[in-house]
Amino acid sequence: MAATAQLDCGQCGYLCLEYAEAIAGGAETDLKRCAPGGRATARMLKELLAEAAAAPAAAAVATPAAATAPLPTPSTGGRAGAVTASLLSCARLNGAGSAKDTRGVVFRIEGTGLNYKVGDSLGVHAHNCPELVDALVACLGGSAGLEVDCPDGARRTLREALISVCDVARPSDEAIEVLASRAHDPEEADLLQAIAEGYPGSGPEDADLLDLLIAFPSARPPIQELVSALGVLQPRLYSIASSPKATRDEVHLTVAAVRYQRRDRLRKGVASIFLAERAPPGMPVPVFVQPAHGFRLPDDGDAPIVMIGPGTGIAPFRAFLQERRALGAKGRNWLFFGEQHGATDFLYRDELEAYARDGLLTRFDTAFSRDQADKIYVQHRMRQSAAELWAWLQDGARVYVCGDATRMARDVDSALVHIIAKQGRMEMAGAKAYMAQLAREQRYQRDVY
Repeated sequence: MAATAQLDCGQCGYLCLEYAEAIAGGAETDLKRCAPGGRATARMLKELLAEAAAAPAAAAVATPAAATAPLPTPSTGGRAGAVTASLLSCARLNGAGSAKDTRGVVFRIEGTGLNYKVGDSLGVHAHNCPELVDALVACLGGSAGLEVDCPDGARRTLREALISVCDVARPSDEAIEVLASRAHDPEEADLLQAIAEGYPGSGPEDADLLDLLIAFPSARPPIQELVSALGVLQPRLYSIASSPKATRDEVHLTVAAVRYQRRDRLRKGVASIFLAERAPPGMPVPVFVQPAHGFRLPDDGDAPIVMIGPGTGIAPFRAFLQERRALGAKGRNWLFFGEQHGATDFLYRDELEAYARDGLLTRFDTAFSRDQADKIYVQHRMRQSAAELWAWLQDGARVYVCGDATRMARDVDSALVHIIAKQGRMEMAGAKAYMAQLAREQRYQRDVY
């Protein structure tokens, strides 16, 4: 458990503890499922398993009870638990001239039996980019129509397997070891083996399968051997941006279309670009609900809430506000939202400003980082309103954070600690203890990824 990111984001198909238990019990062998933890988590897990294997037999008897208890199933339910929803729209939310491409995605779920609550996420089963797959087939020197046995146990053509079944964006350690074992150049073989074993600095952290095939031209294994070693393409999770009480028979998402240059190639997000570029309106898409773990509105509609969600982190808070409006909740609502430019990147502007005008939003603070010489982020707005934030906390407010775990969530956490320390006249240790108590009371909840 200590090796995982401990965010319970669900991207691996489990909650963190379930993933740890599945590995410890032997039901899960893929050590690279923790996307936020990345290679560091995979390396730590591999080292722990190696230590366990080398331990004396007597020590093995003292393994945690979880290792012998009935093993958990993935929380997401996987592809078998998905239903087919119809894609209604994938409209661009940014204005002309924005450097970003954020989409408001709407699925129709009428008749699917799919039910969700605000705070939940939607898992989307997407396909790999066909152009990427064609480049892989060419690199491997294979035929698109070659039949292969897939990691999910079915038999398909090579092209279909690489498009719909195999994870080519995050090659498994086993697949990299196959490349290493078949590389004719000894230096390439050694470096590939070091990458597979997770040695720091051995290779790029985000290399996909095509990157490896280009960088190591002597590594050309038999196609079936490589396909069998690849992991199964995992669904992508998105925080739901709607309340079922407000958008009946629909589920809304807020999706950033991921595109970036890396090693002279345009890289694209698997699910975000599937939705933004290749899935036409009306297309059936397999989806499922990932229930929230500790990210829920308070049962008491009179309780005040503070929501901090820059960028696509606004998604669950749009749902929260729709829910509170539908329920007639009287509690005060304070939203912090941030993006690059107010003119082009103010997501859901009309809706949010209407909430501010009619009083559903008691306070609404925005931070547009590029609209002035000095960058301003949501944590700066929080510090500017430190006294009032402390007063809300003293009144029992719950604080919710959604968005990037690497920087934003860390910076918001730090800002909250400093605000509590200064306004509460505490030492830093006391402020951190106060924050820990808020978390234990479910008054500090995060949906970060």
